[in-house]
Amino acid sequence: MQTTKSHPKSLFPVSTHYCGGCGHGIAHRMIAETLDELGVQDRTIAVAPVGCAVLLYNYLDVDCIEAAHGRAPATATGLKRSRPDCIVFTYQGDGDLAAIGTAEIIHAANRGENFTTIFVNNAIYGMTGGQMAPTTLVNQKTETTPSGRSVKNEGYPIRVCEMLNTLEAPYYIERVSINTPGKIRKAKKAILKAFTYQKEGRGFTFVEVVSTCPTNWGLTPPDAMKWSAENMEPVFTLGVFRDKGAEKEQNEAGETK
Repeated sequence: MQTTKSHPKSLFPVSTHYCGGCGHGIAHRMIAETLDELGVQDRTIAVAPVGCAVLLYNYLDVDCIEAAHGRAPATATGLKRSRPDCIVFTYQGDGDLAAIGTAEIIHAANRGENFTTIFVNNAIYGMTGGQMAPTTLVNQKTETTPSGRSVKNEGYPIRVCEMLNTLEAPYYIERVSINTPGKIRKAKKAILKAFTYQKEGRGFTFVEVVSTCPTNWGLTPPDAMKWSAENMEPVFTLGVFRDKGAEKEQNEAGETK
C-alpha cells in the first residue's frame, strides 16, 4: 500500500478546485492509489456524468468518457461488454445515481455487469446550488426544503446499498465514510476490494462513500466531518452488505474442517 508521502501515478499533479472539506478529493486519491496498486492505469476507463463528479476528469490520469445525467451505468455496460479487458468504473453523486439514474444503476446491478461503481453520497446537490437530493435527511434544510425535508412532502431518504442488496446478482456492496483517518483507511480497502473483484471478473461491485459538502451544508470543514458522523451515519449505516468472495471463502473453509 502506498504511503501518504507518495503521489499516485494515476492522479494528475495539480491543485484541487474543490471546496475546502469536500470529500471528492479524498475519493479521487483512494481510486488512484487502487489503480496503481493493481497495475491497471493504462487499461482503465472512468465514466462520470453531470455534477461535481464530472470534474474527476481533471484529476484522474486515465481514459474517461462523460455520460448524460444518470446514464453512467448504461455507458459503462457498453464499454465493459465491448472491452472486457478494460477496468471500467462509474463515479457518481447522490443527485445523479439516486435520482435520474436510479433505473440505470438498479438494472446494471441486477444484470451483474462486471464494472465498479463509486457512489459519493453527501446528501445534497452540490454543483447546482444545494437543492434537496434523494439522500437528503429528514428535516435537513436545503435550497428547495428551507424548512427541512418533510416525510409528508418529500418522503424518506433513499438508502442505495440496502436497495441494491435486495438483488441477487451484485457481487460486492459496501458503504464507507471518510470523516476520520481510520474510516478513510477502511474506505480505501473497500475500493481496492471492489476493483480487485472486477479485475478477477467476479461481477458488479459497488462502494458508497458517505461524504461531506461543507459549502452547501453551511458548515466549516471540521464541523461538516462531525455532522456527517453524527447525522448521516445513523441513517446510512456503514458496513459490508454483500461480499460473495468472503462468503465463498468461509464456505470453503467450513468444508475443509
